[in-house]
Amino acid sequence: MSSSLALRGVNKFFPTPGKNTSVQVLFDFSFEALPGKFVVFLGPSGCGKSTALRLIAGLERPQAGEIVIDGSVVNDVPPSRRKLAMVFQSYALFPHLSAAENILFGLKVRRVPKKERDQRLETVAAQLELTDFLKRKPLQLSGGQQQRVALGRALVSGASLILMDEPLSNLDAKLRQQMRTELRDLQRRLGLTVIYVTHDQVEAMTMADQVIVMREGRIDQIDDPWTLYRTPCRTEVAKFIGSPPMNILTCLVTEEGLQIKGTRHDIALDHHGLETGQMVSLGVRPEDLLLDQGEISLDVRLLSGELLGADQIARFDIGANDPLIARVHNTERLVEGRRYHVGLRTEDIHLFDGGSGERIEIFRDKAAN
Repeated sequence: MSSSLALRGVNKFFPTPGKNTSVQVLFDFSFEALPGKFVVFLGPSGCGKSTALRLIAGLERPQAGEIVIDGSVVNDVPPSRRKLAMVFQSYALFPHLSAAENILFGLKVRRVPKKERDQRLETVAAQLELTDFLKRKPLQLSGGQQQRVALGRALVSGASLILMDEPLSNLDAKLRQQMRTELRDLQRRLGLTVIYVTHDQVEAMTMADQVIVMREGRIDQIDDPWTLYRTPCRTEVAKFIGSPPMNILTCLVTEEGLQIKGTRHDIALDHHGLETGQMVSLGVRPEDLLLDQGEISLDVRLLSGELLGADQIARFDIGANDPLIARVHNTERLVEGRRYHVGLRTEDIHLFDGGSGERIEIFRDKAAN
């Protein structure tokens, strides 16, 4: 049976070394994970992802707020009684033990009867396709097999809430791609509730049911990957999600529409309530920029291009401080220094308040398309 999880108004402080002060690392942290869902904490290093995970595991205590597992507050419940398991970045396998002995280590410490241990091992090994590798030591296993042994140790405990702290970061790119698929398929097949920490947006966007974007100890946005990508709630999320990231252009609202700051480019738009003189940020995804197409056209000069096979990443000079980045199909060879017309459609424009960075909803909801 899958577990549910909720954090309600959690605050966390750490003491400052050598001083009689503390620094706050989590601020009013609240979210809910439904049973059987794959939830990802996504954010840059130092944003509080791993701290939040350690709070859920019981390795840290919050100064305020509640941690709720299956409807019960567990703030004072020790880690061993929270009915969860954790998979670490380093796998934490004992090199002198076989795969089977590593998987069963926790059950042996808890003195679970041998017959029951063997039954659980047989079941988990079959689920993870490890049956033929149980006698091997960790150094005799591939990186992916070691990852599955670490996951097997978590599953054999009977936990239905699995915490994962950047478990794929030690693998090469090809194996990471394979393990993303395997982990997601396994999670769905077993109905596990997974809380997964990563700074890799590809992992988040391909694996998660729900992504929690974090920044400096706060939650910026909680959404499914599609909504997160198509409807970022603020400029920080828009710039963080996507590769290449969204172009953000500072604009002045004029009577006719928008004027891109530092350039002679004017964009004719219906104001829909924007005030003349207001500063806004215009966002557009690189793949939404079109060569010689679109109702809005910008005269640009190609700075450089990066060939990616069927596509290329083009950097255009529009007269602003930052270049305009476009991801275009290789229908023609682009020449550096040549001028081009880059177009965009009104429905592909994102607008954000120039001060707060909050999303301004004046166009149709992109997430519905």
